[in-house]
Order: sequence, then C-alpha cells, then structure tokens
Amino acid sequence: MSPVVKGASAAAAAGVAAVLAVGFVKASGDQPVHPFPTVGVLMANGEHWCTASVVDSPQGNVVATAAHCVAPAGEDGVPGEVAHDGLAIGELAFAPAFSGEGAGTQPLGVWKVRSIHVDERWTKWGDDTADFAFLTVEPDEDGRSVQQAVGRGEAPKPDWTSGYEREVTVVGYPESDHNPQNKPVACTTQSRHDENDPDMLYIKCAGFWTGTSGSPWIADRGGPDQPGRLIGVLSGGDTDVDSTAAVFDERARALYERAARP
Repeated sequence: MSPVVKGASAAAAAGVAAVLAVGFVKASGDQPVHPFPTVGVLMANGEHWCTASVVDSPQGNVVATAAHCVAPAGEDGVPGEVAHDGLAIGELAFAPAFSGEGAGTQPLGVWKVRSIHVDERWTKWGDDTADFAFLTVEPDEDGRSVQQAVGRGEAPKPDWTSGYEREVTVVGYPESDHNPQNKPVACTTQSRHDENDPDMLYIKCAGFWTGTSGSPWIADRGGPDQPGRLIGVLSGGDTDVDSTAAVFDERARALYERAARP
C-alpha cells in the first residue's frame, strides 16, 4: 500500500467516518451503472497492484496514481532498485470499474500504460510530498481514449492549488484478503493537515487497506455530472483507518502536462 504498512483495522474507533462498499446496479437496459467509472485497479503483470483513476485531460489519456506504485523510492539522491514491498513492479495496465472475485471482470477494458511521469523528489529522495504519478495510457483497438470509455463528463479536473481542509471523496480497491469481491470502497469526509507531517493531507476513514494506494482524493464531487476536482492521491497511513495524500502542486502539474502531451 505504501512505505508505511497498513495495520489492523481500528474501524470501531470513535469518530471514524463510514466507508461504503460500492455496488454496481443495472439500468433499465440491463447495462451496469458504475458509481465511480473513472476509478479502477492498476495492475502489474496482470495482478491487482494499486488503485488509479482517470483525470480529465485534452487527449483523454491520463491516469493518476501514487509514485510508489510505479517507481522505487530513491534515498540520498540515489534511485531505488525495487518497489516499496521489495518486488519488481512489472508491466503496468489499468482496468477502470474493475470488479469480481478472483481475476474479476474489466467492464471498461484494460488499458496499457505507455509511459509514467514521476517527480525526481520521489525517485531520488523518496519524498512523501511527491508521492504522486501521472500515467499516459494507450488508446484501445478502436482508437478510443480511456476517458471516452469511462465517460468524458466523469473525470475530475486536477486542482494544483488546493487547500488542506476540503470535503473529499476517496475511492479505492483494497487487496483481495480484505475484499474478495474486488469491489471499490468509498468514503466522503473532511481532509486536513496530517499531524505528523503537516505538508501531507490526512483523512480518518476505515477500510483503506493495502491495494488502495493511488486512490483519488476528489473535492467538490456532486454526482456523475459534477465530477469535482482531483487534489491528490492516497499515499500511506499507519492503519486502514489513517490515510495520507500528497497534495498536488505546481511540480505535479508539470508531470501531468508531460503525460497529457499528444
């Protein structure tokens, strides 16, 4: 999940915001309706690795996730060699609206990651405040972009100047040990400064186990026609209740703009 391993649940702790397992319903035409179609599983060599989400972009081909999901952390200016859990990251792909036991289903397809864009503050120094990444994904066989597949009006626009105290909706996919049906969990709550690292965003919301790294933090979401603003992605936390995120800044914007180039 992050450089700080998620611990046992403390869901019964007072003041923890409710987390809801997100279910898919069927419309009148028996087509499934996905409450968060832009959010899905980031796969490495075909396995659930992290969470990622589509962010609005001119070409419709940009996905956001955590840096530690796609690049080893550096230390003392030297790039790392393996991922945070000691494993090779592998070939990356993105499956929005993923669901189902075992291998699950990919109702909106699987999108190959073409390139990753990560801040050198992460790749050289392992700086948690730069634990975000933007991925460029390939179009499908029909030439569609991933944003066309999930719905042009569904993807939140990035916010590069967000404050820390926002109402945010956070959506992620916990690992199968805690989530055998591979359904996303969602929580809407107030974000604030992390007490241990005031430069990081913090929420208290149970259920965000390993696998939810990269989950989008969406402010001002008002429903399917009001996708809100993406202000960061889930980075870490000491338990499944405590989660942190690096707030997007101007260097995040530079990465996004590189990922969004035609």
